[in-house]
Amino acid sequence: MVTNTIEALQHIFNEHANDEKSISMRAYLKDQFKFKGIMKPTRAAAQKEWVKNLVATKEINWDLVSDLWQIEEREFQYVALDYLVKLKKQLTAKDMNQMEHLIVTKSWWDTVDLIASHLVGQVALSHPEVIETHLKKWSVSDNIWLSRTAILYQLKYKDKTNTDLLTEFILQNKDTKEFFLNKAIGWALREYSKTNKEWVREFIEQHELHSLSVREGSKYLV
Repeated sequence: MVTNTIEALQHIFNEHANDEKSISMRAYLKDQFKFKGIMKPTRAAAQKEWVKNLVATKEINWDLVSDLWQIEEREFQYVALDYLVKLKKQLTAKDMNQMEHLIVTKSWWDTVDLIASHLVGQVALSHPEVIETHLKKWSVSDNIWLSRTAILYQLKYKDKTNTDLLTEFILQNKDTKEFFLNKAIGWALREYSKTNKEWVREFIEQHELHSLSVREGSKYLV
């Protein structure tokens, strides 16, 4: 039987650690974090029973998530997100502050983008009040990762996309020189172009966007 302690998970990961792969994984994220060197397929298999036992409670244990977030190696943050994704239907507006903490702590695109599109996006659909209480504030935040989240939270919405909000959040951030925001703008437009090419084409024509945003947003408009 797999126990649900952090120590048990650490023991599991120690058995799969790969020093050589940890170097390349660390380099891929610009040396921002240390890694155990466990590739995603191996990690998913290794953690499966551990996560399954925790998810069975149908309740989110934020203390557990916090503990995983504090561990040095990045794989533990990935486990925390896998756990939250499996319980995302349990998320409510009261969890937004917890997610904000994850966004601004150990921030990089690998965790922030998943939080934005899978977790925050889920909450905003079922509890739209968070648009006023959180997302509109995040869009104009000095923290680029909060702004990126506001731009990307509708990434999976397709025909449920609120184009007024997409427009508002893009225009609030379009004059930045920050790579991660210009990239996010382009990604959001590119993804929505799969649903509504004409809207995206007109948006790009009508607004002066960074060349990176235009290039990314136009990929499916040919």
